[in-house]
Amino acid sequence: MKEQLYNQLVSQAQSLVSGEHDLIANMANISALLFNQLEDVNWAGFYLYKEEQLVLGPFQGQPACIRIPMGKGVCGTSAETRTVQRIADVHQFKGHIACDAASNSEIVIPLVLNSELVGVLDIDSPIHDRFSEEDEVGLVKIANILMESQQ
Repeated sequence: MKEQLYNQLVSQAQSLVSGEHDLIANMANISALLFNQLEDVNWAGFYLYKEEQLVLGPFQGQPACIRIPMGKGVCGTSAETRTVQRIADVHQFKGHIACDAASNSEIVIPLVLNSELVGVLDIDSPIHDRFSEEDEVGLVKIANILMESQQ
C-alpha cells in the first residue's frame, strides 16, 4: 500500500519540479503535496541552511520555529550529521525542539547538492512511531528529485 502511494508521490513530485529550477517554488509545491497526501501528518516543510543554521522555508502546518542551530533538535542533528533522522517518539529525543506540542514523531531528510548542505525536509506527526522504513525510502526519493531540479 505505502509503496504504491510513494510511487504516486514520486511521480507527482517529478511533474511539479519538471522544468522549474527555483528552489523555493519547488519546496513550496512539494511541502503542499506531502502535507495533503500523507496521512497522520501535522507539519511538512523545509528548513534552509543559511548563516551556519537552519532557517524556516516553505511549509504546510502550524507556525514553526524560525531558526534552528546546527546539531540541535531532530532537524539540526540531521543537518549536522547529514543523516536521515526517523524518530518514533520525539519526547525521548535528547534536545528535541517542540515547535508544535501536538507532534509526537518526526522524520527529517538532509538535502545535499554537490556535497553542500542545502537544508532539510522535515515532517511531523501527532502519531507515535508514524514513519516506517518505507516512508524513509519514499521521502528520500522525493528529496533527491528536489535536489536534482537544482542542477
